[in-house]
Parts: sequence; structure tokens; C-alpha cells
Amino acid sequence: MEAKKFAQKWIESWNSHDLDDIMKHYSEDIEITTPMIKLAAGIDNGSLQGKKEVRGYWEKALTKIPDLHFELVDVTSGVNSVALYYKSIMNKMAIEIMFFDKNGLVNKMIAHYADL
Repeated sequence: MEAKKFAQKWIESWNSHDLDDIMKHYSEDIEITTPMIKLAAGIDNGSLQGKKEVRGYWEKALTKIPDLHFELVDVTSGVNSVALYYKSIMNKMAIEIMFFDKNGLVNKMIAHYADL
């Protein structure tokens, strides 16, 4: 999928707060790593694996942050990957690098935030 098109759909999904729509972007074996997991869930390595575990975490996050809104700034593409640069929660700038499996679903995501 074209990087910009994917980025726009991803942002729209998150801004809709529709968890089923959000989860459509991810594979069953998704692995996410983000400092937010460490901050919010107290998991030292900042990682979660598997769609069920990730969904549970995001469900709690969407409940805690009902006004969550992302603003896409830019998107770059790589080999089977994209990097999205966007304004995230608490007006923090974020870069998420997402890797795609053979089915075009994100199977690994690493997030970086400015000044956490």
C-alpha cells in the first residue's frame, strides 16, 4: 500500500476511536514497542505482543484519553515499512516506524516521542 494512503487511513482510524477499525491495520502477531507502554502500564521493556494483548492496552488508552487526536505531519517509506511523523497526545511529536508482513498488515511497530 502506498505510504501516504496508509498513513491517512491509519490517522483516520485512530481519530475515529473505532477500535475495530484501528485493529484492521495489524497482524495477529503484532509487536509494539513504545515509551507509552512503560509509562501507562509499567512494563519495563515497553513492549506488547499479540493482537489480543495490544487491543486490550489500546482499549484502556482510548477510554482514558477520550479526546485522543493525531495530526499527520509527514510520512516516509522504506522496504516493507513506513515511518509516520505526527502530533500525538499531550501535543508531543511522535515518529512511528511500522513494518508490514506479506499480507500488508503491520506486524511490528516502534514509537518514538519528543521529550517524554
